[in-house]
Amino acid sequence: MGALCCKPEEIDFEGPVDLWHFYLLRSVGKGAFGKVRVVQHKKTKALYALKYINKARISKQRAVNNIIQERRLLEEIDSPFVCNLRFAFQDDENLFMVLDLMLGGDLRFHLDRLGCMKEEVVRFYVAEMALALGDLHKLGIVHRDIKPDNILLDEKGHAHLTDFNIAVHFTDRRPLTSVAGSMAYMAPEVLAKRGYFATVDWWSLGVVAYELLFGKRPYRGKTNSTLTQAILKDQVRFPENAEEIVSPEGLDCLRGFLQRDPKKRLGCPGTGGLEALKRHPWFREYDWDVLERKEATPPFEPDSKKANFDATHELEELLLEDNPLKARKRNPNLDLSELSADYRVMEQHFLPYDYLRQPRKSWFVLDESGTAASHGVSASGTSDPSTSSSGLGKVHAQAIRIDEQPMADLGMGTNSALSASVGAGGGRATPSARSRAHLTSTAQPVKTELLVALIHSPF
Repeated sequence: MGALCCKPEEIDFEGPVDLWHFYLLRSVGKGAFGKVRVVQHKKTKALYALKYINKARISKQRAVNNIIQERRLLEEIDSPFVCNLRFAFQDDENLFMVLDLMLGGDLRFHLDRLGCMKEEVVRFYVAEMALALGDLHKLGIVHRDIKPDNILLDEKGHAHLTDFNIAVHFTDRRPLTSVAGSMAYMAPEVLAKRGYFATVDWWSLGVVAYELLFGKRPYRGKTNSTLTQAILKDQVRFPENAEEIVSPEGLDCLRGFLQRDPKKRLGCPGTGGLEALKRHPWFREYDWDVLERKEATPPFEPDSKKANFDATHELEELLLEDNPLKARKRNPNLDLSELSADYRVMEQHFLPYDYLRQPRKSWFVLDESGTAASHGVSASGTSDPSTSSSGLGKVHAQAIRIDEQPMADLGMGTNSALSASVGAGGGRATPSARSRAHLTSTAQPVKTELLVALIHSPF
C-alpha cells in the first residue's frame, strides 16, 4: 500500500498577510535585534527582504517602542530611493517587516572591497541620497543614521536608504535634543546637545561621501572623547592627493556638507535647501528629473554572479540556529490581559499592513502647539479606510520577480534554513542542478562541499 502524503494547508490570500504567504529563501543579514532573509510572495512571485525581530529580545533590551516607531514611519514613506515597507505582521515569537529587496549589497560591503570609489560613482550615490532625504524631510522625518551600512544598491546600481530604527518625526518649532546615531557620522549640533533638526542628515551624507571617495572618514579619534572633539572643533582636511582624485567642484560640495553651522550647510534651508544643492556645480551634468524617475544609468553595476553580502549569515543560520524560522499558527487563546506590558504594546500596535490594500498613512500630525501626536490618519488627511481585497495579485513597479533575475535557482525553504520543499499556495519550485547542490536539511549532516557552495553562490 502506498504511503499517504499529508495535504498541504491551503493559504488564505484574502485574509491578513502572514508568513504562510511567503517562501523562505536565503539569510542575508543580521542586525542588533533581528535577521534579514530573502522571501518570495507565493502569489505574486515577487522577491522581498524579510526583516524579523524576536519579541523577547527587544523586550529585554527595552527597544519595543523603537521598533513600533520604525514600522510606523515606514508605513508613511513611499520613495523610489528608500527600501519601502510592503507588508508587516507578527506571530507569537517575532515581528515581521517585508521590505523592498536590494540585491546589490550595501556601500560598506563595496567600500571594504574597493577601498575607495571613483568620483562619478560617489556623485551618483550622493545625488540619489539627496533625493531620498528630500522625500523624508518633506514628511517631517529625520533619519539620523546616514552611513554606508544603511545605503543599499539594487541589482542595477541605484542607491536606497534603509534602517529607520532611530528615525523620528521633527517639527521646525521644537528642536530634537537626544543624542542618536553612529558617532563617526553625527553632526556637531547633535554632539553639542544644543538642539537640531533634519540638517543633521546632510552632515552625515557629507561624511559618507568623503569616506567613499578617500577610504577614510574626515574626523577620527581613538576614543569617543577625542572623536567628539574632532567633530566639534577640527577643520575638515583632505588627503594630499585629493585634487588628483576629486574635482574642485566635488571638494567644494564636501566642504558645503561639512559646514558646522547648519545655516551655512549645503542641502539645508539656510542655503536654499535641496533645490540649491541640485544647482551646485558638481551636479551640473545631471538631469534631476531623469534621476528622480530612476532612468539614469548608474555608473556602477553590482556583479550579479557574486554574493553581494556576507555569506556567513547563511552558514550561521544553517549551523547555529536552534529554532529556525518557519510559519507558525498563532495561539488562538491569546489573552492580552495575561501578557506583559511590552507584549501588549506589540499586539495592539504592530498590526498587519499590506501595501496592496492599505494606503500609506502618517501616524503623526501636528497639533496647534506644534507637537507631533499620533492619530493614525491617512496621508491624504482622511481617516484610515477599511481594507479591501482589491489589488491582490498586483506588485509595485520596483518589485523584483524571481523569473527576471539571473539567480532564478535560489534555494527555497520552509521549515529548514535551506530546504528544497515548498509549501502550498504557489506551486512547487523545480530547482536547477546548480541550486540542488546548495540545498540541505537541518536533519542532515553539513558537508564541506555544501559550505563552499554557499560561500561562492551568487545568492
